Amino acid sequence: MEETRGISLCDGLRHPLRSVSGSVEEYIMLHKDTFRTALQKICVKRKVSNVEDLLSEKTTVKPKPRFVRVNTLKTTTGSVIEVLSKMHKVDKDDMVPDMLVLPPGTDMHKHPLVTDGKVFLQGKASCMVAAALSPKPGWKVIDACAAPGNKTVHLAALMNGEGSIIACELNKERAKTLQHTVRRSGANNIETVIGDFLNIDTNDPSYAEVRAILLDPSCSGSGISTERLDHLLPSYSIDDQDDAGSSARIRKLSAFQRKALSHALSFPSVERLVYSTCSIHQAENEDVVSSVLPLASSLGFELATPFPQWMRRGLPVFDGAQHLLRTDPEDDLEGFFIALFVRKAAAADALEPSEDGGALGRKRKRACTTRSGGLRAFSSLRLSRMDVLCSIWGI
Repeated sequence: MEETRGISLCDGLRHPLRSVSGSVEEYIMLHKDTFRTALQKICVKRKVSNVEDLLSEKTTVKPKPRFVRVNTLKTTTGSVIEVLSKMHKVDKDDMVPDMLVLPPGTDMHKHPLVTDGKVFLQGKASCMVAAALSPKPGWKVIDACAAPGNKTVHLAALMNGEGSIIACELNKERAKTLQHTVRRSGANNIETVIGDFLNIDTNDPSYAEVRAILLDPSCSGSGISTERLDHLLPSYSIDDQDDAGSSARIRKLSAFQRKALSHALSFPSVERLVYSTCSIHQAENEDVVSSVLPLASSLGFELATPFPQWMRRGLPVFDGAQHLLRTDPEDDLEGFFIALFVRKAAAADALEPSEDGGALGRKRKRACTTRSGGLRAFSSLRLSRMDVLCSIWGI
């Protein structure tokens, strides 16, 4: 598939294909006659005699390096480098810890390091998401839309396996993939929850100590659609290519994304929150973040700047978009988007010790004072937040 990325079969696939379950290889073999016909039509259109001539055409597709993440729950980066350097040129990534860079086309799928869960085949842009959240060991963290689980187990590694991670996944089949990923990683501080993140009661005492949330909700996948060859899927239509950023599907996705982000911001003790997508569309990225900023501000959050050395930032469509982060195929990466929210009072509260030497004394005392300060003040604050939520959700 690597060599054929520069050839689009989109124009040749007019025959409707039935959706199937199973591997990509099984799917292609099931519809090989359709693909063969499509290739023949492309040959005629390009005025070449065979597929080999198509492959010899110049292409602007640049081969990307193979990124791999070392799972520090099972091994060390040094040990992995020692093994891989016997067969490949291995470089350390200059930004994401425990990320290695191998030559383009390196096939690691069946390597023992991968099958044993010591190394994960995970793109750099994907790894930047958990690294941006940067949860501390011992924290309680939620991964709101966790499957397939690569970011979840990355969080566990960043936390040194300490603390706890609640990994939510609504789809039961995807939850099985999530659980398999967790087992392969060796992480023992992850609890998988099959259910809707939006149904979590933020006032439930069991979630009162959640300090960080990673929200990587359902999105269009437009940032990785070329890598996945989405244009070959039965569900793909010309509308996905033309004016895709304002399509009905994108509007529905962005509405859900706004609702999920608003819900995540409402957890009372959250100090850090990352909103990410693998989309290139402004409607799913900057527009979603901009729409929740009034709520975020009312709850004490502000946008922070993940990886400030990274040059590609958010589209300049609102004041503060320079804090956002984008990746692009031009960077040898997938198209990802990252927004980091940090509660402004969190750093000051964490630094002020309590009477018993802990770091949460002032925060807890303030919470108690608020409760004893009267029902009227609490109710007013609650109502103002609900007003903002209603405006965001269009209620």
